[in-house]
Amino acid sequence: MERAPLGIDDLVEHWTVLEDERDLVSGKRGATRLGFALLLKFYTQHGRFPRGRAELPDEAVEHVARQMKVPAAGLGLYEWSGSTIEYHRTQIREHLGYRVCGVADADKLTDWLAANVAHAERHPDRVREELLAQCRRDRIEPPAAARVTRMVRSALHIAEVTWFTRIAGRVGAAAQARLLGLVGVAEDGHADSDIDRENAFGPGDVEERDDGEEDSGSVLALIKAMPGNVSLESMLTEIGKLNAIRAIGLPAGLFADVMPKVLAGWKARAMVESPSHLRRRAASSPAGAVTLLAALVAEREREVTDNLVDLLIATVHRIGARAERKVTEELVNAFKRVSGKENLLFTIADAALAAPDGTVRHVVFPAVRGGEGTLRELVKEFKTKGPIYRRTVQTTLKASYTGHYRRGLIELIGVLEFRSGNSVHRPVIEALELVRRKANAAY
Repeated sequence: MERAPLGIDDLVEHWTVLEDERDLVSGKRGATRLGFALLLKFYTQHGRFPRGRAELPDEAVEHVARQMKVPAAGLGLYEWSGSTIEYHRTQIREHLGYRVCGVADADKLTDWLAANVAHAERHPDRVREELLAQCRRDRIEPPAAARVTRMVRSALHIAEVTWFTRIAGRVGAAAQARLLGLVGVAEDGHADSDIDRENAFGPGDVEERDDGEEDSGSVLALIKAMPGNVSLESMLTEIGKLNAIRAIGLPAGLFADVMPKVLAGWKARAMVESPSHLRRRAASSPAGAVTLLAALVAEREREVTDNLVDLLIATVHRIGARAERKVTEELVNAFKRVSGKENLLFTIADAALAAPDGTVRHVVFPAVRGGEGTLRELVKEFKTKGPIYRRTVQTTLKASYTGHYRRGLIELIGVLEFRSGNSVHRPVIEALELVRRKANAAY
């Protein structure tokens, strides 16, 4: 990406040679004077030396050259390697109080990164930024880019191993065994079905089978599966999935101190890794496999709970919509829509007032287009759209719930816990708790 040109404010702030810095350049001449001044100002700004002429903005070179009273083109004569530039670097470090990053410094910085940055930030570029910022705070000249990369990778690895050990210790032995059992690892740490699978498929076929799709009937496949369309079947599947997840018995607050993006990253890795890969991970790093699977289970429990809530809402709406649609279809031919109802009352009233002593049949009926038939259709429409319609919808809705959705909704209410701090909603919460108790007693 092309660099934006430096403005006058940037030049004055970062590339002006100060009085105490002029003493350092006073004994130097020509290209050496200009090169030293540019190295000094670049180091003051970035905490490191430029890797070459290309890192020095042309505007900055012109600005510093005017201050040093040296032609800017003279920088081409400055040598970027050799004893002269090394001596200049030593002078600048001593003046600014910086030191070269040694082995002890690198180890200390790596440990600091692992404990304070990499435990919550897994993106290498952001970890690198924090490393360079810490170098400036400690007045340490950052090492070469390749070494910085190795330090970042080492910090990320140390932080992850520390997390894996900590999380696995929280999980407990029983839950660890159930987690590893999801990928076919027995309590002794070996795949409990490897021998059987080799007998069934042959040694050369086992890995090939593992690298394919995992068994659709396994608990792990069930946990990973996404919900289907709104239906009783999908509701029962999600309820079974939530019960299977809870049966693993992860302790509450297992990931309370883990950053959400770190937890999401672990879950994503467990989602894409095949059971065979997870088994190999369990063989080399049991704590790592346990942590990834625990993250998958914990995140999926939250997601499945949200899915069940969505299914509950969608199912209730579907029951109501289907009931109304069914009743409407049944009753739509039971009446004809009477048009002009807005003017009908006025017509009847006008006719009645014009002949108050006449009979309805001789005064009112003739005043209405269609006569007695129109009035009968009007009454039928009101009755059908009014209380009778609503009662019919309620009856149909109740029949739909009783005959089809009752089992799923009862089980759904049994696995979800409903809470509300709003007193207005307390009757609904109490009704749900009553349904839960009666369902538990019935089963």
